[in-house]
Amino acid sequence: MEIFLFLIILVIFQRIFELIIAKRNERRMKQLGAYEVGASHYPFMILLHAGFFASLMVEVIIFERTLSPFFVYLFVFFMLVQLLRIWCILSLGMYWNTKIIVLPGTKPVKTGPYAFFKHPNYFIVCCEIIIMPIMFQAYVTAFIFSILNFIMLSIRIPLEEKALSEAANGEYVLDKKIQHPS
Repeated sequence: MEIFLFLIILVIFQRIFELIIAKRNERRMKQLGAYEVGASHYPFMILLHAGFFASLMVEVIIFERTLSPFFVYLFVFFMLVQLLRIWCILSLGMYWNTKIIVLPGTKPVKTGPYAFFKHPNYFIVCCEIIIMPIMFQAYVTAFIFSILNFIMLSIRIPLEEKALSEAANGEYVLDKKIQHPS
């Protein structure tokens, strides 16, 4: 139980720190003329993530879940995912945010993990929503919130894709090819 409480507190503090970074980045971007897209779904995303932590705590503490027999391997994978998260944040710099904040006329970031695929941060979140509960055998939380996250991302990613493409004057497209004016 001590391992669970330590990990959950650590991750919650990490998320609070990330929200501080996101708010700072949002202010900077808006000062440069950026705007928000998809604001209507953002409260649901916050609710999803808060619900995830609440469900995880309830399932582990109330139902007395124990460490997975594969905890060490899962924990190592979880820590690698956290390093990838930090790489994403550093690679995007002021463009990193928990909201969809778009600055017209900017080209998409193609460095760091974004050089390899378009949405590594969403991949990270998907991994966390599966790995964290499974480390503590909280399979109900892993299942339910994986589905809810999939639904959220099926709304969010197309909105983000469209907004980034418009902001970059068509240089950000779904198939990763750059459209050049003829």
